[in-house]
Amino acid sequence: MITNNNLLGTESIGKLLLKFSLPAIVGMMVNGLYNVVDRFFIGKLGALAMTGIGINFPFMTLIMAFSSLVGVGAAATISIRLGENRKSDAEKTLGNAFALLAIIMILVSIIGLSFKTHLLYLFGASEATIGYASEYITIILCGTVFQGIGLGLNNVINAEGNPRKAMFTMLIGAIINIILNPILVFSLNMGVSGSALATVISQFVSSIWVISHFIVGKSNLKLKRENLKLNLQIINGIISIGMTPFFAQIAATIEAIISNSALRTNGGDIAISAMTVINSIIILLFMPLMGITQGAQPILGFNYGAKQFKRVKETLKVAIIAATTLCIITFSLTQIFPVILIKIFNKDPELIRIASHGLRVFLLMTPIIGVQIVSSNYFQAIGKAKSALILSMLRQVIILIPMLLILPNFFGLEGVWMAGPIADFMASVITAILLYKEMRLLAITEP
Repeated sequence: MITNNNLLGTESIGKLLLKFSLPAIVGMMVNGLYNVVDRFFIGKLGALAMTGIGINFPFMTLIMAFSSLVGVGAAATISIRLGENRKSDAEKTLGNAFALLAIIMILVSIIGLSFKTHLLYLFGASEATIGYASEYITIILCGTVFQGIGLGLNNVINAEGNPRKAMFTMLIGAIINIILNPILVFSLNMGVSGSALATVISQFVSSIWVISHFIVGKSNLKLKRENLKLNLQIINGIISIGMTPFFAQIAATIEAIISNSALRTNGGDIAISAMTVINSIIILLFMPLMGITQGAQPILGFNYGAKQFKRVKETLKVAIIAATTLCIITFSLTQIFPVILIKIFNKDPELIRIASHGLRVFLLMTPIIGVQIVSSNYFQAIGKAKSALILSMLRQVIILIPMLLILPNFFGLEGVWMAGPIADFMASVITAILLYKEMRLLAITEP
């Protein structure tokens, strides 16, 4: 929550961006760490175990999709209600969000457990990897309700003006996951099951932390029993706002399924394992970039609303420069030290050979993607949701998925790696054109 809105309209853009980006970067890094801890320890069990985790990626993105559908939608609605001084309605939204998350996640668990074997084969499992994949996802699905509530309601904590508390939610989960993983995986010799159990336990603790915040904590909002009764009007409001991140995650799920299929067809199980490692590296290295876009969002939104378009353009310029600088650093690391980065997760010689080449090719256009990511965030920050949705779908759905379907037919496994930079280049060019038109429009409307 911004304590002094005037600073957003007067303070130096560089100072503001630093002030808002640093906590976001820390939070994003913690979140990224949370997501790759399992892969780090499971990678020590071998390439096939790592492949099993990669096959489950569509499952994980589906769970996150439903968490975002309710969590992001509820957070935005609650922010609006609090701004309108309608605390009672905000608490009703909180109660409905909690109940809706619980119901949806229980259904996801039941459906997922009932059809997991069929789904895992659809997601790219083979006879050699189905055991690892099934062992892991069975335990994860049993704890889906904890993940949904922890992630979903943490958005509300941030929305009510407690970004540090929201960051601690992720930090607590990550620390517990890091501590429990080696104990359960290696000391107790539980293998893949131990890693999944460590994740579920950490999610359980995070969900208790979040719930306690709204029951006995210092939150302005309280989770009350009478607000748990579902209200169709409130649910419609939550879902209508949460659809954008929901579709983004669904797109990631579809892309992961198609990618796994292409990888297995053209490179076997080891290729899926390689992409799992590549995605883990991407998550870690790109989190600071996402922190910058989050930090820029309130600055862009405030100054756009105040019609201070010069400050909007300056914020955009500084954010793009900062993002591009990070992208160049990331590009350099992946091109110069791919083997070192991959060895963090697995030391299998064949996996290192395939993944190091794949990493170099897949991230070939990294230096130019800062423009695309910052610009997509810009349109979201100024309330142009349709443009933001189109740009967020541009790379993942409109370009990348067709590339994954077409290129491997001509270039085999190399075609899978090539799909990434081609999608990045085309999406960045289209985004730059749209951004140029938007800047010209701002220049015309500037008072």
